[in-house]
Order: sequence, then C-alpha cells, then structure tokens
Amino acid sequence: MTRHGKNCTAGAVYTYHEKRKDTAASGYGTQSVRLGKDAIKDFDCCCLSLQTCRDPVVTPDGYLYEKQAILEYILHQKTEIAKKMKAYEKQKQTQKSDSRLESKSEERGIAERFKTRENSIVSKPINPFTSGLAKESDSQSVAGTSASTSKAADSAPAAGTSSSQALPSFWIPSLTPEAKPTILKKPSKTVVCPMSGRPLKMNELTNVHFTPLDPSLDRVALLARQERYLCAVTKDTLGNSVPCSVLKPSGAVVTQECVERLIRKDMTDPITGDKLTEKDIIPLQRGGTGFAGSGVGLKAKEARPVMMV
Repeated sequence: MTRHGKNCTAGAVYTYHEKRKDTAASGYGTQSVRLGKDAIKDFDCCCLSLQTCRDPVVTPDGYLYEKQAILEYILHQKTEIAKKMKAYEKQKQTQKSDSRLESKSEERGIAERFKTRENSIVSKPINPFTSGLAKESDSQSVAGTSASTSKAADSAPAAGTSSSQALPSFWIPSLTPEAKPTILKKPSKTVVCPMSGRPLKMNELTNVHFTPLDPSLDRVALLARQERYLCAVTKDTLGNSVPCSVLKPSGAVVTQECVERLIRKDMTDPITGDKLTEKDIIPLQRGGTGFAGSGVGLKAKEARPVMMV
C-alpha cells in the first residue's frame, strides 16, 4: 500500500477520526474526554482533600468528607459571610447618610426658591394718569426682549455644538471622571455544601464507620491495599463499582443490595436495632470505575474558540 493510501487522502468521506485529529491540531472546537480510573477518587476519600478519611462524615446528600476538613470549610465560609455582611451594612449606612444630605439640600433649595419668589412680589400704587404710558413702555420692552431672545436662540446651537464636541480633559481635576463605588448585594447567610451546593449545617453531618477488611492491619498497610473495606452486614468487598449506603443511627456502611434485600423488609438498623426511616438511609456518592457501563457519566470538556465559516 502506498503512502497516499495509508494517509487516506483519496477518500471522499471526511472520517470522524480525521475530524478529531484536525480539531486537536487546530486549537478550535470543544474537546471532550472520558476520564479514566486514575482521574477518579475512591469512594472512601474526602471530597475536599481527595485523601482517605481518618474520621469520615457524610452529608445528607451522600458526599463524604474528612471531619476536620469540612469543619474548617464551614468556619471559613462563616467568617467570609460575616465580612461580607459587615461591608454591606457599612454601604447601607453610607447610603442613608447620602440620602439625608440630599433631602436636606432639596429642602434648602425649595426654601431659597420660595424666598426669591416672595421677594419678587412688590405691590405699587397705580397712577391713572400714567398707566397708559406705562403700558406702551411695557409693550416696547416686551418686543425688545423677544428680539434679544431670538438672537440668543440663534447663537445657542453653535455654542451647544462646540461644547458637545469638546473632549474631557483628564489632567484637569474638575473634569476628571470619577468611578462610582460598586454596589454590594446582600450576602446569603447560609453555608452551602462545596459539592452539591445545598445548605449545610454541622448538626446534619453523620459519622461514618467503615468495616476494615482485616482488623489486624494498621492504617498504612490498609491504605496500600486496593480492597480495604467490607459491608458491615454481608461482608462483601466495597469499591467504586459497588453502590453503598450509610445507616444514620450506627454510621455503618452497607451495600445497596443489602439495603434492598434485608434492611428495607423491617426498616431496622442491624447494628444498633433502631428503627429506620427513608432519611436514615443515605446513598453514598461514589466515583466511577473508568468503564462506560459503570452508570456514572465522567466526561471532561474543554471549551475553546469556534472557527466561524
């Protein structure tokens, strides 16, 4: 086969492989890649630190966190909210003071206009012998003022055009434009979960107790193994490919199959014997396995500029 045939340049069809190759080389178009197993955290890792949990806790939505990491996150969010509220209250106080000054200046302007109007009202006795002459002089003065206003109106557009064409002088302090302060919105006082975005409280966190595969192994030896934990009831091996749930009263981790076949029959915690409700069974959010049939959509997209044809 010749080189021309290997490169498939004689084909009339622009294949999908050639399109992807050209897209990657051109730098245009959105690229999507399915994540592999190495890019996915394990089911027993913290969603913040991405490390295995020493003291794991789970949220009502099923996201696993290290207790110290999530508490530090909540405290940090509360301090940030307090700072934003302080800045918002300061802005409100400045707006109130500015509105008071504006109202005072408006009242002062109204009073000044009223004084000028009152001072312009002057009552004089009318002389019947000179009233006719006064009317003629008033009509002449009115005609003169109308002529002067028409001349001023003719000259006004020229002045307006010159002022509109004049550019602002940035080196003159009186003509320097001013940047208005940014108007802050009232911040929300609720702390949200970093993964789900829903409100999160400290008292909603549930302690999780994993059943180790071999209790005699220490932590370092346990982390070195790929299969580390078992179901607390059926003793099945847990992993990313096995859907799991956390029982809220005991904090035990069991498989979803155990929940459906055993626990939902009498709704009793097999570890403590407490009665369970639907809220007490928390499905644990797990990472994917890298396979397309794992049930978890793991795709990374990179938005790049689009070439307009």
